[in-house]
Amino acid sequence: MARIRRSPHFKNGVFQNPGGDARIRPSGSTRDLAKIYLDKDSRSRRAPKGAVPVYPTTLADISRPPADGLRLTWMGHSSVLAEIDGHRVLFDPVWGERCSPFPFAGPRRLHPAPLPLAALGPVDVVVISHDHYDHLDLPTIKALADTDTLFAVPLGVGAHLEHWGVSAGRLRELDWHETTKVGGLTLTATPARHFCGRGLRNTQHTLWASWVVAGDEHRIYHSGDTGYFDGFRDIGADHGPFDATMIQVGAYSDFWPDIHMTPEEGVRAHLDLQGGDPAAGVLLPIHWGTFNLAPHAWAEPGEWMKDAAEEAGQAVAFPRPGEPFEPAGKLPVEAWWRAVSGPIAHPWRRPRAVEGVAETTTGDLDLAGDR
Repeated sequence: MARIRRSPHFKNGVFQNPGGDARIRPSGSTRDLAKIYLDKDSRSRRAPKGAVPVYPTTLADISRPPADGLRLTWMGHSSVLAEIDGHRVLFDPVWGERCSPFPFAGPRRLHPAPLPLAALGPVDVVVISHDHYDHLDLPTIKALADTDTLFAVPLGVGAHLEHWGVSAGRLRELDWHETTKVGGLTLTATPARHFCGRGLRNTQHTLWASWVVAGDEHRIYHSGDTGYFDGFRDIGADHGPFDATMIQVGAYSDFWPDIHMTPEEGVRAHLDLQGGDPAAGVLLPIHWGTFNLAPHAWAEPGEWMKDAAEEAGQAVAFPRPGEPFEPAGKLPVEAWWRAVSGPIAHPWRRPRAVEGVAETTTGDLDLAGDR
């Protein structure tokens, strides 16, 4: 608490967001929100219509060194294993069945973890973005507490980990703009526009962060959870450009526009981080596909990201959960979600010309495979 109170980002008894206050509670009426969640058609679109095609990751896939020195493996939601310049970094690991304080209730996984946590092999550092249940998972942290890995966490989050059995000596607890060294890596906690809390009483006494990880040859960025804000340009100017960015693009809603990004905003954030250059690095969309946390259709973030990236000329990787890829190599670009998705709305789609004849739009719905 002494460090928290000294933080320039802690005022009036709570941590403050960059860019001014952010609405952390749903706007609009509870009735309108409940209506959307309870609508039968809307509810059916929020889950896949079959088994998600999880890549059967093996230790062999992630044990041989990446050819270019950087490999990313999206494990689902915001969990990513980054192998960077001879080190292994695990972001926001969530292997639990539910992101909830209860083992019997709350959002349940829509696909299994690609491989058991114990089969992942040793990691040098686990990086946590904030303390929400879909990013800081009690059973996963307790399992990792039995290893010798280090943990890099935002200011205040270390108290959770100590309570769960992680010794203080294995914690690197940072305020925004502070750095720590882990082997040959430099980790920097950078601002994000979000909030914290693991209960009904949200005290805002733990910080949320995005993260920059820099090795001898490569730089990567993990957004954690965040709304769009001008600070991405500053992060890019101070720490970029990046070989890859992992950007939150799921669980967005008009009911909470300040704290989560849409796919279009995610592309904009990536370009801000890269100084506006779409050729500077690869974008990996995260925070979608694993848990049902918002009113939008399950596959909508992937489908909309594909549109937004093509519009911007931005390279985006679309791996199946558990599928390793190297940003400098051949990117996974197949729209794998379409095989298990219902129709996805594209309300902004422009009319397209067909054999020289101007085509008019026929509605806001395109079947997922009709592109």
